[in-house]
Amino acid sequence: MKSFRKIIIYVLVITFSITLFGCKGSTKFEYWNDCDALNQLKKYVATVTNKNSKDYIPVEDRIAVFDMDGTLCGELFPEYLEYLLLAYRCLDDPNYEASDELKEVATLIRESGKNYKTPDVPNFDLVHGRAQAKAFAGLTPDEFIAYVKNFLNMDASGFENLKYADSLYKPMIEVVAYLQDNDFTCYVVSGSDRMICRAVACEKLNIPENNIIGMDVTLVATHQDGKDGLQYQFNSGGDDTLIRGDELWIKNLKMNKVFQIAQEIGKQPVLSFGNSSGDVSMHEYTITNNKYKALAFMLIADDTERDHADLNETNKRLASWIEHGYVVISMKNDFKTIYGYDVKMVK
Repeated sequence: MKSFRKIIIYVLVITFSITLFGCKGSTKFEYWNDCDALNQLKKYVATVTNKNSKDYIPVEDRIAVFDMDGTLCGELFPEYLEYLLLAYRCLDDPNYEASDELKEVATLIRESGKNYKTPDVPNFDLVHGRAQAKAFAGLTPDEFIAYVKNFLNMDASGFENLKYADSLYKPMIEVVAYLQDNDFTCYVVSGSDRMICRAVACEKLNIPENNIIGMDVTLVATHQDGKDGLQYQFNSGGDDTLIRGDELWIKNLKMNKVFQIAQEIGKQPVLSFGNSSGDVSMHEYTITNNKYKALAFMLIADDTERDHADLNETNKRLASWIEHGYVVISMKNDFKTIYGYDVKMVK
């Protein structure tokens, strides 16, 4: 009986300590080296989860936002996942006949990818988004996500022992889990198609579908036939189905990320993680005039031995991120492994 009482007292003491001093969870960060970026994150979390701290943040306001490509998962092998998906759909899928217009966009992606570059075309983000809307028009959301997951099971170009489905950075998976353990609500805020992000991130990162924000295409009813949504009633005749339309709704980059966060989350984040100029607006929105202590982290692709990287571009970004006051995460110096110890890059 005394032993049982001791156990109860021990549990109560631990629970009280967690409540009072914060920082619960058992994340070991086995894929990280000891580094400034990780130490700053740990110190931040310890401070804002401590009820005795002047910087304490209530659980309901612990909002963390993550870019996806280049922040949570591989970005250049040899292109963004959504670019590779479009190229496969238009050039390789035996069950789909793409238009000449779509084949031209897909060929641009494939050719530029040979040099690990995005196509040198003005506003290619929009060119791609519009092409992707057309290439997958008519699929239901479930059919599209199933298509994406089948693609993700393919071997990742430029690597050995890696499938696209496993191309998330292992150290960043630990960061998401660590924040979730400390009662942060984590969102993916990506320029990639929202449904692609759901296929990539929901299961691997334990992030629910409604916490995924991304590029959107129109959604319509199968019998809507171009009518405005205010003029059409779903399920007319009982045989309507929701499908993807053929128009781009919003490309979720730069200022659009701020707009989408404000619209869909309704709160200013306190942590922001990104890797490119497309994330700067999201970072600045997070750390500017925030009533809570806030931080922004930028991951730089500076490891040419374990991943594909353009060091000239990386060095430009590094100088800019330091000037902005962001916490820099170095893949080369801070990550013990990127995709797993058995994954090898093919040069």
